[in-house]
Amino acid sequence: MAEQPDQDSKTEEPTEKKVRDALDKGNVPYSRETSIFASLGAILIAFSFLTRDNGARLSDRLTRLVDTPGGFSLATGHDASVLMQAVVWDAGQFVLPIIVVIAIAGTCASLFQNAPRVVGERIQPKWQRISPKAGFKRIFGKQGFVEFFKSLFKFTVVGLACLILLGSEQSRAINAMFTDPSLLPETLLTIALRLVSAVCVATILLVAADLVWARLRWHRELRMTRQEVKDEFKQAEGDPLIKSRMRSMALDQSRKRMMASVPMATVVITNPTHFAVALRYVREEGGAPLVVAKGQDLIALRIREIATQHDIPIIEDKPLARALYDAAEVDRMIPPEFFKAVAQVLYYVYTREGGSGAQPRPHSMDRPLLK
Repeated sequence: MAEQPDQDSKTEEPTEKKVRDALDKGNVPYSRETSIFASLGAILIAFSFLTRDNGARLSDRLTRLVDTPGGFSLATGHDASVLMQAVVWDAGQFVLPIIVVIAIAGTCASLFQNAPRVVGERIQPKWQRISPKAGFKRIFGKQGFVEFFKSLFKFTVVGLACLILLGSEQSRAINAMFTDPSLLPETLLTIALRLVSAVCVATILLVAADLVWARLRWHRELRMTRQEVKDEFKQAEGDPLIKSRMRSMALDQSRKRMMASVPMATVVITNPTHFAVALRYVREEGGAPLVVAKGQDLIALRIREIATQHDIPIIEDKPLARALYDAAEVDRMIPPEFFKAVAQVLYYVYTREGGSGAQPRPHSMDRPLLK
């Protein structure tokens, strides 16, 4: 079996393909502390809103059973069965909402961290899961020490919170036990609610830190060596889908840069609807007019819209617009054969607009400029 690259040698950020493959295999960032916190919150909600009435009924039945056992008919086995069914029914009504809410909370905690995925590979047996060497590295490696100190911190904080709360509630529980035992279940439920609340408050910072740490650790585990990046890039070069996507992304970026240059144009020459070419000419800059943008159909429409928004003159000249679109390149000066025709357009713009070119109205030349 080939040796896996050492984590310290993985200095490159994971590629999009690396991250996508990891997610497809079910390798997702996951914080156990978040699920535990959600379960505690579910218990708190269930105790506070769902189980108080059911708990009171169960407490009342058990109290009467202990205090006045003679009040229940147990002459036959059927009587005992009926009594037991009633107790189990009350207990089920008390416990079932807690189980349901905990299950919902656990599911929501998982969905909060990651989108739902069905991955069969995660349940397949793997040698690494039972390998003594891999287990030793998990326990005594860097991650093992992090988990140890995290657990130590968690138990310390939770233990202190429980100790302080139980110390303050001890006398209340003892008084209920000796003065009125029927109040003991309600007292214990109240103490349990306060205990769960204290644990939630004590662990909320730990949960937030663990959630961030889980994502950072997952991202670090996906890091790659330089050789892995090179190999993946070479492999992607032969993939038609990857090549097509890369070309599409490059074209999109180029189009965005081109559109951002339209406000710097001096004039826009149109077809008038199918083609548009934006030219920039400033005498102080020297050189021939520069093509800052060109486009066809929807792109041409967008160029005209931007020109209108920025008060750039729009000149309608079908042969010149089509010829410039075919022959000129963006970010390049116009070819020499267009010097005369474009010079006439610029002269027309400056004379018609008073030399400022500040009006966005589209105009048509009285005669074609390109012969």
